[in-house]
Amino acid sequence: MNVLVRFTIPLPPVTKKNSGRIVPRGEHVKLLPSEAFERYQEAAGYHIRHKWAGINQPVNVKALYFMKEQRKVDIVNLHSALHDILVHYGVLADDSSLNPEIVRSTDGSRVFHDKANPRTEVEITEVEAQ
Repeated sequence: MNVLVRFTIPLPPVTKKNSGRIVPRGEHVKLLPSEAFERYQEAAGYHIRHKWAGINQPVNVKALYFMKEQRKVDIVNLHSALHDILVHYGVLADDSSLNPEIVRSTDGSRVFHDKANPRTEVEITEVEAQ
C-alpha cells in the first residue's frame, strides 16, 4: 500500500455528534456542530499537512485515537469527525455526493488511552479500486 499522507494532530480527539446546536434559519432550522468541535477543527488545521491535496481515489484512513481519559468512546463518531475535518481542509475530496467511494475503509484504526499525550495519528493509504 502506498502511503499518501501521514500526520499527527496533537490534541485530544473530539467527536462531532455530541452537543450539536440547532439554529433557526428563516422557516427552517439548521443543525450545527458543537462549538467545542468547531474549535477543535480550527486547531487541528494547524497540524494537518497536505492541505488541499484533494485526494479523489479509493483510500484507507487509518486513525489511532489516543484519548486523555479512559472512558468508552464511539470510534464511528471519531471517524466521522476526522473525515469531515479532512474534507474541510481539502485533504480528501468531498465524498458525500459525487464520489461516495473515496474512504473505502478505516482498517487498523483503534482507540487507546494516553493521559499525558492525547492525539490522533492519521495515515492515508491508497487501495485498489474494485
